[in-house]
Amino acid sequence: MNTMISGTGSDVLLLHGGGVSGWMWRPVLAQLTGEVRSIVPDLPGHGTSGSIDYVSHAETVARIAQLIRDQAHRGAVVVGFSLGGQLAIKLASEYPELVRAVLIVSAETRPAPARAATLALLKRTAPLARLEWFAKLQAKQLGVPSSYLAEYVRDSQALSVTTLLASVGENLAFELPRAFSDYARPTTVVVGQRERKLMHESARLTHAALPQSTLIVAEHAAHDAPFTMPSLIADEIRALLRASGPSHAK
Repeated sequence: MNTMISGTGSDVLLLHGGGVSGWMWRPVLAQLTGEVRSIVPDLPGHGTSGSIDYVSHAETVARIAQLIRDQAHRGAVVVGFSLGGQLAIKLASEYPELVRAVLIVSAETRPAPARAATLALLKRTAPLARLEWFAKLQAKQLGVPSSYLAEYVRDSQALSVTTLLASVGENLAFELPRAFSDYARPTTVVVGQRERKLMHESARLTHAALPQSTLIVAEHAAHDAPFTMPSLIADEIRALLRASGPSHAK
């Protein structure tokens, strides 16, 4: 996976959502300038990692674990949005020694209904993603700022059908791993106030699995908190950094 690393300070790994890439974290990182060493990969099949098809959450988490071993020798605070939030949960469940704390933003943690029908429809409509007007419509629904519209359209048009179906299929089928309830380090779960019912149910389920975790409902946010409420996300990262202690690259 191609990865952007910048800054100095405690290591923070940020995992983007499906259909976008690492650029989506720029509003949050602008709030954290000079405070963290950010590690921002483009997940397989996305952005500058587009030559590697997305295969599965398991394969991607193995790649992320190796990235942390290589770049954050004392572990990292891990932040994940949507699909990236699912990956953060799986990473904390399977490699807790690498995850100093975790911030989970808008991640579904119970299987969605009618998955087969959804994927069949997605396969038929996939060519629409290559149309600029359709990509711009999706960007508006996600709250993507106009300054990042070109990046969103580019990523949407470049996403292969293989990656689209694999990543969405994994997203729809994802459920909270049993091992997640054993994760003992600082955890915060964020859900947008205006998100759909399944997302709120997922946030409560994730929080309930770790009674020591913090659940935050972001007022006025939909499925777009990193874009529309970057200061909130940055504040929660700072809180987790304080709770987990310093982590610096060697």
